[in-house]
Amino acid sequence: MARTMRALALAAALAAAPAQAEISDGVVRIGVLTDMSGPFQDTNGMGSVEAARLAAEDFAGGGKAIRVEIVFADHQNKADVGSAIARKWLDVEKVDAVVDVPNSSVGLAVNALVRDTRMALLASATATSELTGKACSPNTVQWVNDAWATGNTTAAAMMKRGGTSWYFLTVNYALGQGIEAEASAYVTRNGGTVKGASRHPLGTADFSSLLLQAQSSGAKVVGLANAGADAINIVKQASEFGLKDSGQSLVAFLVFINDVHAMGLKDAQGLLLTESFYWNMNDATRDFAKRFAARPGQAGKVPSGNQAGVYSATLAYLDAVARAGSDDGRTAIAEMKRRPPRDTLFGDLTVRPDGRAIHPIYLFEVKKPGESKAPYDYYTLVATVPADQAFRPIAEGGCPLVK
Repeated sequence: MARTMRALALAAALAAAPAQAEISDGVVRIGVLTDMSGPFQDTNGMGSVEAARLAAEDFAGGGKAIRVEIVFADHQNKADVGSAIARKWLDVEKVDAVVDVPNSSVGLAVNALVRDTRMALLASATATSELTGKACSPNTVQWVNDAWATGNTTAAAMMKRGGTSWYFLTVNYALGQGIEAEASAYVTRNGGTVKGASRHPLGTADFSSLLLQAQSSGAKVVGLANAGADAINIVKQASEFGLKDSGQSLVAFLVFINDVHAMGLKDAQGLLLTESFYWNMNDATRDFAKRFAARPGQAGKVPSGNQAGVYSATLAYLDAVARAGSDDGRTAIAEMKRRPPRDTLFGDLTVRPDGRAIHPIYLFEVKKPGESKAPYDYYTLVATVPADQAFRPIAEGGCPLVK
C-alpha cells in the first residue's frame, strides 16, 4: 500500500509540473565559456558570468518553476582547452547550453563538438561567420556581430565618408583574418584599393613597426582587425605616432566600450567603430547598465556588447525552453527561430534559419574628452545599419540548413 501511495504521489507531482518532464535532471544548466585571463577578460570574463546570472534571475523560472544553474570556465583562448571543457560539461556535468565563447577557433571547436548532441551553443561573442555559413548547426545560434557584418558594415560606412584606400593591421588568427577578408572584398568590390596588411600574433605588446608600415602606405583608412588588449595597445601607440594627425582615419572593427575606457578619450578620440549595443542608447539599455553595475565585481563598469549579448542570448534560450518544455538544444533553438525573442537591448531582433540573430548595427565615433559629460559617455552615433542590411544575406552563406 505504501509503495502504491508513493507511486500515486509521484504521478500527481509529474502531472502538476508538465514543463519539468523534458528538463534533463530537473534543471537547466548554462555554462559561460569565456576568457578570464586573456585579451577579452574585460569585454567578457566575469562580466559575462554576471550577465548570464542576471538573465537567469529575470527568467524567474519562466512561470513554470524551471530551475536554472550557471557555471563558468576559462577557455584560455585555446581550442583544445575550450573543447575539453565543453566535453566535460556535456558528458559529466550535464550542462545544457554553452554561452559567450569569445575567440573564433574555440567557437568553431565547440560548435563541432555539440553538433548531434543535446547541447546548445549560444555563440554570443564568437565572431567567425562560418557559424552561420558552412559550419552552421541546428544546435547553434550566433548573437551580436560576426566577421561578415563587422567587415562589410564598417567598410561601407567608411567608404561613404571617403575612405577609399585601406591598410589593415590584423591579428593572425581566424577572427582577424575573417574581418580583413570581408572588409577587403567590400572595398575592392566597390572601387576602393587595399594597399596592404600587416599581421601580428595575439597578445602583441609593441606595434611600432606595423604602425610605421601603415603610415608609410599612405592609405586613407587604417583598419584594426583585432580586439581586446591588442586593439587597446595599437590605438594608444597610434596616438603616440601621430597617425591621425597625418590625415589617416583609424577604424576599429571589433572594439567595445570597455576597450575605449582602457584607451582613454585622449588617445581614442576620433576612433570610428561599429557596435550592436551601447549602454547609453535608450532607457532600456541604461536600465540594464544600471542593474549590471550593481552585480558583484561590476561596480563602476558598464556592460560591453558581448556581455549584453550573453544576457540577451541566455534569456532567449531560457524563454524558448519554457515554451517548448524541453532543454534539448535542437528543440530549444528551433523554438528560438520560430518566435522572435523578447529583447530590449538589441532592437528589432529575430533568429534566422541559419542561426544568425538579426538586429541593427551602429557606426559610432569616439568623443573628444571635452564632449563627454559622464563616465562611459563616449560615443556619438554616426549611422545606423538596419537589421535586414547588417548581416550576410542568408542565401550567400552556404548553410546546409537553408533550403
